[in-house]
Amino acid sequence: MGPGRHGIAVTLKLATSLDGRIATATGESKWITGEAARLEVHRLRAAHDAILVGVETVLADDPELTVRLPGRPVDQPLRVVLDSRLRTPPTAKVASGGDSLILTVAEPRPVGSALVERVEPDGARPSVTASLAAMKRHGITCVMIEGGGEVAASFLRAGLVDRLEWFRAPILLGSEGRPCVAALALSRLSDAPRFRRLAVEPCGDDLWERYERDF
Repeated sequence: MGPGRHGIAVTLKLATSLDGRIATATGESKWITGEAARLEVHRLRAAHDAILVGVETVLADDPELTVRLPGRPVDQPLRVVLDSRLRTPPTAKVASGGDSLILTVAEPRPVGSALVERVEPDGARPSVTASLAAMKRHGITCVMIEGGGEVAASFLRAGLVDRLEWFRAPILLGSEGRPCVAALALSRLSDAPRFRRLAVEPCGDDLWERYERDF
């Protein structure tokens, strides 16, 4: 995958129900997809320089965002959190280990062992272009977004998602479930982000779909 529009290739990873939900109405999400899909996600993580999530994912799931592959030591990607108001707890897994970066629009302060940087805002949130620029300064050339819906939507609205890695589980969660992509505020179909399908394959009981941006 070549460099994206801002010098960083951006992959959006989604793990959803058949109807595109990432969690139930109460927020339960572990585990929507099966073990085979989760193993592929770790392989995808190993192929990227950084893993990006929003603070809501940190607060809901406390993910490690590390690569764990059986019998294979790997260089760990930089773990990046978009956190407008610095709500990441110092005890969060992503704030330990010294290989994490929190991007905020608030006044920086220590959060565990994470590096905290202030970036240009877009409204009340970190600008996606400023966030990519900050990651590029840290030597990042490819990043994978792993959640949540607001972060996914912000990068899609900006036209910055180069690739989709979509794992669909054979379950239905209904309209009250949490969507994998938040509002895109589209008024015309022609404005919708478009992707070209590269491959579809079974992954355990799940389906793995791969897309790239259709220029």
